[in-house]
Amino acid sequence: MKALATIAVGGALVLALWAPSVGAQEIKDDLKDIRQDRREIREDTREIRQDRRELREDREALREAIKSGDKDAIRKARRELRNDRHELREDVKDRRDDGRDLRHDRRELRHDVRQKRHGK
Repeated sequence: MKALATIAVGGALVLALWAPSVGAQEIKDDLKDIRQDRREIREDTREIRQDRRELREDREALREAIKSGDKDAIRKARRELRNDRHELREDVKDRRDDGRDLRHDRRELRHDVRQKRHGK
């Protein structure tokens, strides 16, 4: 009987010591995810800025090609413009997804902090 009580007390002690560290690890992981999401958003924003710069250059190249009347240059400029528009759409979509991930990770962090405070 004494051995059973010792095992029960030992199990409760392990659980009591282990449970708070699990919450702390979850919070640490959430913070790491948030930092990663912010980094990805900054990178996407940089790429969007570059895409917009390229679009301005492509539109200028198209205007110049139209002025010159060179059919091949016009085709090439339109193709580059179309490709850069596609890249911009993809980068905007990536940033939107990363923003969604950031909001989700913040929500998880708030949830984990609440659980840790209330000892659940």
